[in-house]
Amino acid sequence: MEKFARLISMAPLLLLLCLPFAFAGHDYGQALSKSLLFFEAQRSGYLPHNQRVTWRANSGLNDGKASGVDLVGGYYDAGDNVKFGLPMAFTITMMSWSIIEYGKQLGSSGELGNTMEAVKWGTDYLIKAHPQPYVLYGEVGDGNTDHYCWQRPEDMTTDRRAYKIDPSNPGSDLAGETAAAMAAASIVFRHSNPTYANELLTHAHQLFDFADKYRGKYDSSISVVQKYYRSVSGYNDELLWAAAWLYQATNNQYYLDYLGNNGDSMGGTGWGMTEFGWDVKYAGVQTLVAKFLMQGKAGHHAAVFEKYQQKAEYFMCSCLGKGTRNAQKTPGGLIYRQRWNNMQFVTGASFLASVYSDYLASAGRNLNCAAGNVAPSQLLSFAKSQVDYILGDNPRATSYMVGYGNNYPRQVHHRGSSIVSYKVDPTFVSCRGGYATWFSRKGSDPNLLTGAIVGGPDAYDNFADERDNYEQTEPATYNNAPLLGLLARLSGGHGGYNQLLPVVVPGPIEKKPAPQPRVTPAPASTSSPISIAQKMTTTWKAKGNTYYRYSITVTNKSAKELKDIKLSISKLYGPLWGLTKSGNSYAFPSWISSLPAGKSLEFVYIHSASAADISVASYTLA
Repeated sequence: MEKFARLISMAPLLLLLCLPFAFAGHDYGQALSKSLLFFEAQRSGYLPHNQRVTWRANSGLNDGKASGVDLVGGYYDAGDNVKFGLPMAFTITMMSWSIIEYGKQLGSSGELGNTMEAVKWGTDYLIKAHPQPYVLYGEVGDGNTDHYCWQRPEDMTTDRRAYKIDPSNPGSDLAGETAAAMAAASIVFRHSNPTYANELLTHAHQLFDFADKYRGKYDSSISVVQKYYRSVSGYNDELLWAAAWLYQATNNQYYLDYLGNNGDSMGGTGWGMTEFGWDVKYAGVQTLVAKFLMQGKAGHHAAVFEKYQQKAEYFMCSCLGKGTRNAQKTPGGLIYRQRWNNMQFVTGASFLASVYSDYLASAGRNLNCAAGNVAPSQLLSFAKSQVDYILGDNPRATSYMVGYGNNYPRQVHHRGSSIVSYKVDPTFVSCRGGYATWFSRKGSDPNLLTGAIVGGPDAYDNFADERDNYEQTEPATYNNAPLLGLLARLSGGHGGYNQLLPVVVPGPIEKKPAPQPRVTPAPASTSSPISIAQKMTTTWKAKGNTYYRYSITVTNKSAKELKDIKLSISKLYGPLWGLTKSGNSYAFPSWISSLPAGKSLEFVYIHSASAADISVASYTLA
């Protein structure tokens, strides 16, 4: 508790100096588009045909193989090549929250489709990382050996061991955050891909049960993570965070009761925070629960939820400098928490301030601070001031988003961007040779890491653009994730909607007509209880071949539960995802044991031929 107390203690507020120079307005839409490109640069695995960051290539293609599990895909968290589960899941949660709150503005900007793809790239991996209800893989690679090397992801020779949690080695913080990510993402895909959304919810329910039933800190079970993403705050905040997201996704009273019954004992009503990030979620929980209260959903938990809201407002007032203990700021006005990657706290706090401003405006009320009542617009102005600082309105006139503006970091602490592209020169870069040749170079990075938010300046607005200055020049996915919604909000304006109404995420705008469905009925009479529909969803060319992606929906049309289905698939010449191979046929995936009446499951395959022949070999209705 002593370390946690130190974590949230803040130095006295520095006086905000009035800058003696004026700045031009920022193009938030352009910044949003660039920030999404950063996630494409961080992709691991087989890169898709529509990959826009073309200096990257496939990497990590054997991840999980030694453990007998497919862990190909996901995101590298920062400037190294390790896949850390906790910050990756938090990144997905915050990207999803950005869409949930500001999907309309993302749609208006033309970036909703790219944002949803960024979320799905993460959730596809998280599904793989959760092969059984009580097993979750939380890390691929080892930070110690990885940091000994300076290599492109495409050249990795470092240990790619996979580390997991299970009932004997629990990790409630990791499982809880992953449950939150799955639940939040299920809202994102609810209308455009309901089968996928239901799959995500199944994982979210299982992961929450795992996190709550087998309690423990994940860094005690995966000890190699302790130097990099140690869970200082413990796991109570993640359990509450997961419950809040599961309630938002399902309206299930169980999760609302969990928040009400455990708010006091787990710190949700007790911790007054001045930071929010991948480790400490309390301010995020408090903001969500305050939303539920303002929506009139608290019921008999109203008194407890009011205490959550008081702590949410404590955080907001701290950010504004109008509370009893205020967040420290640099002389130029930037929130300052720590030397290493301070920008993560800036974007997280700014996002919470933006959404809470909109909740208050929707409810027609003000913020109650120790310094007096504050209009919701002041919270939004604070969030805007932080974004403007990041984009260049600061004493150094430096943009801390790579590729935005004219004066931005050129020597980013990032292996992939600092080494010549594999596509330009595929000559192998060795572990230590990368340090000698590329890390020590004083020139600009050969590859522009467009959209990356770097660690940022020190407590006095000073910044050194040097590759070995990892505290200031290393980027991270969780720096960018909260910024997506905030940039869309600033770019698109309010739009005249009420954020306390039920969330409806708009579908992404199709840039070209969707291919016509190709339907293959099950080989049975028209009264068959099972229907099978195939749809070609996309096509592309590679090395002279044309490839097709097919999506198949299997629907239980009966009034009974469908169990033990076996599908026969012939003329299949490529990989298939979403089913389990069982002898010469295919069965339900591991996360589904049966299909309720009226429900569907979806699976996909890719090959360079016309649609495969799919039929029902056997099934049971119970």
